[in-house]
Amino acid sequence: MIEVNQLTKRYARHEAVRGISFSVARGEIVGFLGPNGAGKTTTLRMLTGYLPPTSGTATIAGFDIFRQSIEARRKIGYMPENVPLYEDMRAREYLNFRAQLKGLSGADTRRRVGEVIDICGLGNVRRKMIKTLSKGYRQRVGLADALVHDPELLILDEPTNGLDPNQIRQIRELIRHLGQSHTVLISTHILSEVEMISDRVIIIDSGKIKAADTPANLISEMRSAGRIQVEIQADPQVASAALNRLDRVKKVTPEPLDGDWTRYTIWVDSGTDSREHISQLAAQYGWPLRSLFRHVPTLEDVFVELTRKD
Repeated sequence: MIEVNQLTKRYARHEAVRGISFSVARGEIVGFLGPNGAGKTTTLRMLTGYLPPTSGTATIAGFDIFRQSIEARRKIGYMPENVPLYEDMRAREYLNFRAQLKGLSGADTRRRVGEVIDICGLGNVRRKMIKTLSKGYRQRVGLADALVHDPELLILDEPTNGLDPNQIRQIRELIRHLGQSHTVLISTHILSEVEMISDRVIIIDSGKIKAADTPANLISEMRSAGRIQVEIQADPQVASAALNRLDRVKKVTPEPLDGDWTRYTIWVDSGTDSREHISQLAAQYGWPLRSLFRHVPTLEDVFVELTRKD
């Protein structure tokens, strides 16, 4: 569905996107991630035809975004980070207007507007003025606008921006549902959402692709140390020294708690689970133990490892 080859965007001396290449298969939900200023939005704007690339090529459903811009755009439904809406129009009136701008006939406009109102859960507010709608419903109107011409590809830039946790969950479920019939490229800072709904993620930093794989594969390949936390009652110096002597332990950090209890954060080699050895050590020394927890790496850990500057 998307094929990007050595795509570059340069502003004077600043190279915002630096020769990136990636692909998105038909029917995939792909998270497009990166820190602020990494080149995410610039890339999305080039793919949607808002910005011309300095060099390189990209195609949408086989159409070149530069030489066949109109044909490529017809395949795309784009929802920008800050959805521009006409606030003095009613929700259904606005969607009718947008459908006509996108070339739908009268009968097709009525059919598709009705469908996207149902899909996006706008039935209760379809006659309300957009300026009276909550942030969550405005996002839904923006998503309905992106869907109204029934595109093959949805490009969503921060679709949950400014929403509360309940609204984020609703939009997440909606995107997951849309992924059953559309290809979806989603850019967001909420990495837990991406981990739950994406088939694959692409991480960009400083204009370059740093990683592209499934969330599970990226997590399994992490190079950073694992982390285990244990709460025991023991002399901190004795316990720290004993824990440090365990195989594959890199560092032990004690933290005093209530009473005589201490929490020890134990950094171990990547992919190592030392909980059994820690439990045996506590039994050997007769230390009371009330908590033993292994931190399971997440997509956020992968993101930080790939994009941190230190």
